[in-house]
Amino acid sequence: MFKKILLATSGAPSTFGAARVAFDMAKRYNAEVIVFNVMGVPTKAFSQEVNDVRTGEKIEVDDEYRSWVEEELKNTFAKQIESVEFSKMILTTGVPHREILRAARDEDVDLIVMGASSGESSAYRKGYPGSTLQRVAKAARCPVMTVHRETASYWGGFGNIVFATDFSKQAENAFKFALASAKELDCDLTLLHALDISGKVLDQNSIEDDLIATRKRIRDTYVSQMGDFKNFDVEVWEGVPYVEIVKMARERSADLIVMAHHSRELDPEKARIGSTMEQVILRAGCPVVSVSKPDKV
Repeated sequence: MFKKILLATSGAPSTFGAARVAFDMAKRYNAEVIVFNVMGVPTKAFSQEVNDVRTGEKIEVDDEYRSWVEEELKNTFAKQIESVEFSKMILTTGVPHREILRAARDEDVDLIVMGASSGESSAYRKGYPGSTLQRVAKAARCPVMTVHRETASYWGGFGNIVFATDFSKQAENAFKFALASAKELDCDLTLLHALDISGKVLDQNSIEDDLIATRKRIRDTYVSQMGDFKNFDVEVWEGVPYVEIVKMARERSADLIVMAHHSRELDPEKARIGSTMEQVILRAGCPVVSVSKPDKV
């Protein structure tokens, strides 16, 4: 299922969690890891002078600089690279999200793995993951796995997947990915819908009626597609959706949360991940996979 993984990294400490997960997955599932680094954004067309992605400083990208960056990355991830059978490194310049998407397409990868932010705490300050992730998640043809914190990067293989649905069209693609993963890797799958009652004053009987109706909807929509797969649970909780999703993942000791990415904004340059997914990415204690398109599901 995972044959080729693109690790998009700046080499900064904020990406170490993502690297840890990507290499561990490659080791467990005998996949190839492509360590992908965008060295800088060109200051003007066809210029060798770029703004460094991490520092913002202007630098001249020549063979010497390229060799230095490659050596730095090899040293940073030396132990991980030695632990896998197949790996390679690609360095380039350009606008980060465009180059990541281009590399994922050219290399025909099954999964993109990224950190959620370029800074240790910037995502918490802003309240949403970085713009590169936003744009990659919107336009990627394959699932995008996000690891926000080092503490969310522990990877002991798949044991339990939580699929959180909002019943959108895109959620169907996310469900297919979650089910295929659970089947192939022989793990448990929790189907969850968080009934949004935030800011509402509702009669308890009405809430319970909605919970019953939603459980039936999950069974009609998703369980009917499962065939002979039996390692699943159906859960419907009421509350603030991102809080309930994170709580469920924690209660089930989930190794992975799978959600759909969708946005009314069609332009990937402007679109953002939905607010629920943003908050789940920032708060989850495990990696989060965003699924937008069905191409690689």
